[in-house]
Amino acid sequence: MPEKRKPAARIEDRRMTKPITPKSAKHSENARTPGSISATAVSQPSNAQQQFGAFEAAMKLFHARELRQAKALFQKALEGPERDVAQRAQLHIAMCDRRLEQQTVSLHSAEDYYNYGVALTNQRKLAEAREHLQRALEIEPGADHVHYALAAAQALSGDVAGAHENLRRAIEIEPRNRILARQDGDFASLAGQPPFESLLYPEKKSW
Repeated sequence: MPEKRKPAARIEDRRMTKPITPKSAKHSENARTPGSISATAVSQPSNAQQQFGAFEAAMKLFHARELRQAKALFQKALEGPERDVAQRAQLHIAMCDRRLEQQTVSLHSAEDYYNYGVALTNQRKLAEAREHLQRALEIEPGADHVHYALAAAQALSGDVAGAHENLRRAIEIEPRNRILARQDGDFASLAGQPPFESLLYPEKKSW
């Protein structure tokens, strides 16, 4: 009889210990869940707001041409939950880098702008090249070589009227530019067109 009671006591102990542990675990999980959810809900909007704030401040500096300060804030805007904002910030960082690189080039005279414009044309950065060559002409409007270079950049970018006008002016100032243009591959896309044929080969029958 005593031997049968001992196992019964052990079974009762096991039955009592099993329900206590899950209840306490569930209670602790329930206690932690509201706190963890509220912390997540608070942290995400806060980071998003900081990201948006950094991007907006960077844009103001960017438009004010304060590029170094803008770049620093765009880099802060890379961090945050909003991927669209991060992508736009990355694009503007690249724009800041390009403009800062241009600012490091010291351009003062017409020759400075001309040389830099020709270099940009060779790199096929035609929009920038035309801007610098136009600037060179503003400083020295009678420079035939600048008119010629601008005509080449315009021809490469598809500006037929602009290319014709500047090449005409370059030849008018210095007739030798006619011979150069005949052999220049930058004007190849305009070969055979009546205005350029009559400009480069005036000895032929007029169109």
